[in-house]
Amino acid sequence: MARLFNDPGSFAEEMLEGFAAAQAHRVRRVPGGVVRRNRSRSGEVAVVIGGGSGHYPAFSGLVGDGLAHGAAMGNLFASPSAQQVRSVATSAHHGGGVLLCYGNYAGDVLHFGLAEQRLRGDGIDCRTVVVTDDVSSAPPEERDKRRGVAGDLVVFKAASAAAEEGYDLDEVARVAARANERTRSFGVAFGGCTLPGSAEPLFTVPEGKMAVGLGIHGEPGIDEQDVPTADELAELFVRTLLAEVPDGVEIAGSRVAVVLNGLGSVKYEELFVVYRRVAGLLAEAGVAVVEPEVGELVTSFDMAGASLTLCWLDEELERFWRAPADSAAYRKTPSVAADDAEAAEDCVALDVIPPATDESRESARCALAALDALKSTVDDNVAELGRIDAVAGDGDHGIGMQRGADAAVAAARDAVERGAGAGSTLNRAADAWADRAGGTSGALWGVALRAIGAELGDETAPGPRTIGAAVRAASDAVVRLGKAELGDKTMVDALVPFADELEAALGTGADLTTAWDTAATAAAKAAEATASLRPLRGRARPLAEKSLGTPDAGAVSLSLITRSVHAVLAR
Repeated sequence: MARLFNDPGSFAEEMLEGFAAAQAHRVRRVPGGVVRRNRSRSGEVAVVIGGGSGHYPAFSGLVGDGLAHGAAMGNLFASPSAQQVRSVATSAHHGGGVLLCYGNYAGDVLHFGLAEQRLRGDGIDCRTVVVTDDVSSAPPEERDKRRGVAGDLVVFKAASAAAEEGYDLDEVARVAARANERTRSFGVAFGGCTLPGSAEPLFTVPEGKMAVGLGIHGEPGIDEQDVPTADELAELFVRTLLAEVPDGVEIAGSRVAVVLNGLGSVKYEELFVVYRRVAGLLAEAGVAVVEPEVGELVTSFDMAGASLTLCWLDEELERFWRAPADSAAYRKTPSVAADDAEAAEDCVALDVIPPATDESRESARCALAALDALKSTVDDNVAELGRIDAVAGDGDHGIGMQRGADAAVAAARDAVERGAGAGSTLNRAADAWADRAGGTSGALWGVALRAIGAELGDETAPGPRTIGAAVRAASDAVVRLGKAELGDKTMVDALVPFADELEAALGTGADLTTAWDTAATAAAKAAEATASLRPLRGRARPLAEKSLGTPDAGAVSLSLITRSVHAVLAR
């Protein structure tokens, strides 16, 4: 829902005024819209796009070098008037004629059509190409009735690059028509958009459902389905678009431009999760993806939804898709081919398993068993750890620990299967934990496991005193990195007592299992005692009073883990 507006009736006008002010180095305001700030060369075809407001970055954000020469902007979800289109086209024209390009909506067709007539009457040569990429809006035999959605970008880009390359008006129109013929889009929505001043969205979707085949003007979809996972949505997108390819195109061996488009409220991170699967599915089908675009490119105000666009490229269209562009919302620079062979060599060099003795390999199997037990404990307590952390933090400790433990076990298992010693196994587990978990706990557990790995090495089977020294090294490493002290209400409040008690018990001649039991009991008591402390470090520090009465999540997780490892030692 739009919350920042003055008079709803003036929203589109004020939005365009602010856009032009913010992008004054790229565009200039003219009656009806915006045109490029820098003047095109004499005789260059002017590509003029447009439609209703509410779709940013379409249409004003796509005006700039290598893209449109001008954009005519109507009110929210309303076509610009013929006079607005004529004004923008006249300002953008530099002797080469004008190509009008827009999505296939009744109002746009009427007003752009009238504008074309008037421009011809003014002595300006003019052509029109209407974008019809939405596969859900009409069957293939009625493609001329389909709406234009995110495929707008592909068609606009092709036409503009052709104009930039010096094509005449007929050829620019041919390229735009060719791009449109080979472009298909399909979208879904999880909720409708709400226009400034409106109390309700233009449409609603039942809880747990999504609208399939929606339009970008708030039109509801043609069907409803259960909300899928990200991978399932990617599969729906790809399956739908691969079911309708342009005439003469063979899927395997083809090359496509891909646009995974957010419609307003679906965030970039979510789109990247979907694109991960889209890319895999296209690769499985034998389709090569050329410079994909993932982001908000043709929106519908604040609609929660997404769409996928495929343009089946030929040599000419690929050249224009790759061509440089620089606008307020879309930039493309010449790409540099990745050196996959060099990257692969780097990965191989990093993946070498150091030699190890049989004794150390046996110890590595014990380390893996301990990590497995650690993982099970974290899995069993993930919700409670999150609850404790949420009292004065952001509640992600349990999830972060779970991600780290999962990654550490997977890395350790791979290392053991490849003959790694205990030190190398723990080093790989440490790096995987830190990489996957992130955050403070990820860094601290990563450095702790690495310190233990360094003490154990790959040559001998470590005895009790070596393990005691390894735990002390881990404790010192955590204190050094995190700069926390006893009493700061962090994992250090459980880790330091654990290391102290373990060393003391081993020093009296206790066996490892007994000493570990004593130390784990001390860690549990110390973790429980953190409930009375005020946090002096970490995310909980700003809410120190709120955390009183609740133990530190990091100290609790460490104490639980030490107890789970004791069970492994006892076996």
